[in-house]
Amino acid sequence: MHALGRVEDPDLHKDLVTLGMVKGVEIDGSGVRVTVELTTPACPMKDRIRSDIEREVAAAARAEGAATPAVTVEFTAHVRSASASRKGTPLEGVAHVIAVGAGKGGVGKSPVSVNLAVGLARLGARVGLLDGDIYGPSLPTMLGLDDLRGEIRGEMLVPFEVHGIKAITIGKLVDPDKALIWRGPMAHGAFKQLITQTLWGTLDYLIVDLPPGTGDVPLTLAQLVPLSGAVIVCTPQRVAQDDARRAIRMFQQLNVEVLGVVENMSSFVGDDGKEYDLFGKDGAKTMATSMNLPFLGAIPISMELRRNADAGIPLANWDASPAVANALDGVCTRVASELSIRAARGQLVQPTLSVVSHQKG
Repeated sequence: MHALGRVEDPDLHKDLVTLGMVKGVEIDGSGVRVTVELTTPACPMKDRIRSDIEREVAAAARAEGAATPAVTVEFTAHVRSASASRKGTPLEGVAHVIAVGAGKGGVGKSPVSVNLAVGLARLGARVGLLDGDIYGPSLPTMLGLDDLRGEIRGEMLVPFEVHGIKAITIGKLVDPDKALIWRGPMAHGAFKQLITQTLWGTLDYLIVDLPPGTGDVPLTLAQLVPLSGAVIVCTPQRVAQDDARRAIRMFQQLNVEVLGVVENMSSFVGDDGKEYDLFGKDGAKTMATSMNLPFLGAIPISMELRRNADAGIPLANWDASPAVANALDGVCTRVASELSIRAARGQLVQPTLSVVSHQKG
């Protein structure tokens, strides 16, 4: 345990013993087995933690004049909830609610939401995905829900269980050819029903795909549930950055932690092997740096990503190419890390919203 006290979590910058992450140590002859509970199954630092444990235990053995032991490190994971204020609500079993937003449409916010949800599930997390874009729901297509029938249990919606996640979308509750024309109160009511009347069960992460802009649905979300944080999606060009800044400022005004920025459609590699920057280079990354926000990663333009979205087979994105798979995993692990860091620091609090009415006379 003294040796393990010298091993730091690379994200939290405290030792494993102080953080309470060491759940078991067994010594059998010249073998040592250490069980470590991570703050997320999507921890990107597993290999580094394992090698640091092996090094420190070996050093402790040498200091005692003993032979270098065979060290086995086993990892478990427990995603610690950011808030206790969900007690007694339909979201009581949800550890983190993450909003995925953008200042404008067309930047690929919904594909990022789907890949974030499926990617976190691939890494071992329990994940839900809510299609909060009630004006233009795209999850029925991207998740391949067209031939599936929805289920209602009492007054509660039963989410679809597909691709390793639980998902719900207004697109499966209305005529697919019907224009969704919502006034403010109607949008508020529809979104409230989706998030509070769905049987989510126990989840590590609930990803909410928001409509673009800074209107009714993001404000409703901030009022209804304790948000753990927001992920902002932006393409490299200046016009997308301008609107993304507004979305970031909105979440900051609501006291919602902005976990960082994802640059989508960052580049395109042609058949000639040359990389083309169709929308510019590193624009979203530069914006994140200027606003003192984490850059969560860049996702390239990919024919495979487009085809798999149209076919409703998101898991196939990890078979597209090593570059695409690494980019998606990089975003997922960075989001999980940012949540763990903020939860450990006690930074995640219930968002607040003040509405001021201005009347004439």
